[in-house]
Amino acid sequence: MSKKIGFIGGGAMAEAILSGAVSRQAAKAEDIFVSDHKEQRCRFLQDTYGVHAAVGAEEFIGGVDIVVLAIKPQAAGGAMTEIQGKLKEDAVLVSIVAGLTIDSIREFFPAQKIIRVMPNTPLSVGEGMSAYALSGNTCADDAEDVRAILAACGKAVEVKESMLDAVTGLSGSGPAYGFLMIDALSDGGVAAGLPRSVATLLAAQTLYGAAKMVLESGKHPDVLRDQVTSPAGTTIAGVRVMEQQGVRGALIDAVLAATERSAQLGRK
Repeated sequence: MSKKIGFIGGGAMAEAILSGAVSRQAAKAEDIFVSDHKEQRCRFLQDTYGVHAAVGAEEFIGGVDIVVLAIKPQAAGGAMTEIQGKLKEDAVLVSIVAGLTIDSIREFFPAQKIIRVMPNTPLSVGEGMSAYALSGNTCADDAEDVRAILAACGKAVEVKESMLDAVTGLSGSGPAYGFLMIDALSDGGVAAGLPRSVATLLAAQTLYGAAKMVLESGKHPDVLRDQVTSPAGTTIAGVRVMEQQGVRGALIDAVLAATERSAQLGRK
């Protein structure tokens, strides 16, 4: 991609996206510009990835093709005010700010093409999951450019904006559910007599492998579960306890609770 990309905010998520884009050649380092309020952070990003980084976006904001808002929700209004009226007419504005709707962004940028993204933290290790929604005036080429950048850090899928609260409840908050499950499985291994380091390795790699089987085989999780569940065997004994303890229902309720909380925050 030959497009120039500007990041407003140089935090962990911005770093994950730009590092993935550079390492997987979705964008050139010399075409990436970052604005962050900390000079030390700017130097780190510039020295580590070869991108342009500086305090303030004045030098690049009018010349980039894609502008990524990568800031905390409470700072979004101020940041959008600072760059209001300074973007190229055909620039695409991408927001990864939680709870910031396309309509809210439209108040500052009435005619701009807007893409709202809900990423998650595994972007930092190249295994992220990002869902994105498009404003009505965004063209297919713009959407593909942004999808390619996000896919360089994992996987990306287009959804309707109305689905983004559910995306937040599932994949946005989902890494926390995964970490909790790994921790619990590790505790089980320790209780059964394994050293902690071995138990955690077994738990983490097992969930990682199971997820990879779902993604690469295309089979329903139930089908894959049946393949490892022998009659009267060890696995069905463990699954029976999980069903008795309501693990399935707890995970469903966790996604629904996080979805509702995301919707509440978006209404504030």
